[in-house]
Amino acid sequence: MQIIDSRFGNMFQDLIADTADRFARSLRLAALLLGLFGLVWTNNAYSASKSILVLGDSLSAEYGLARGSGWVALLQQRLQQEKLDDRITNASISGETTSGGKARLAALLQQRPDIVIIELGANDALRGLQLKATEDNLRSMIDAVQKAKAKVLLVGMRIPPNYGRDYTDKFFALYGTLAKQTKVPLVPFLLAGVPDKPEMFQADRIHPVAQAHPIILDNVWSGLKPLLTK
Repeated sequence: MQIIDSRFGNMFQDLIADTADRFARSLRLAALLLGLFGLVWTNNAYSASKSILVLGDSLSAEYGLARGSGWVALLQQRLQQEKLDDRITNASISGETTSGGKARLAALLQQRPDIVIIELGANDALRGLQLKATEDNLRSMIDAVQKAKAKVLLVGMRIPPNYGRDYTDKFFALYGTLAKQTKVPLVPFLLAGVPDKPEMFQADRIHPVAQAHPIILDNVWSGLKPLLTK
């Protein structure tokens, strides 16, 4: 009877050991699968490739710069570094105003962009145009892009106080107001981090040199990156 009990005990211990071994292997397999899932999730953190349209003025059109050194070209490089095959169309024109951008937008939307970066308004303000007209034009463009089922990234600007502090402050504030009312993301100031560095500007004291454009890119990227993951 003791022999039978001993054999039964040994069999029971072997069964426990085998079960524990199987459980350990299952845990290792689960950990491996979770690791692979995490790798896949990381590689697919961004959604499918997108078409990005940049509608801007000379600040986005590489005014006074060698081709390929402006922030839009640097953005394409950033996308490649992030392993993204998003396409960029730069429809920026030096001297462009909000009324000019508004007039061109319908044709540009026929390209069916997924994201439209609107960087306009500075030339309106430098000419002292009515702020209400600038705001209405920007609002109209945002509305048109949203009706086309594309996302908008609005880029704000500041100007020197040539027309008085009141005009300057109201111009800057209209971007924040528009972004809030239309529920679109905002880059508060395209040139943030640049104006306090005189060496970052060309001789006209308006247009940044090439060395400033990586800073400008970082400003835009902070607002654009979340749109690429949606």
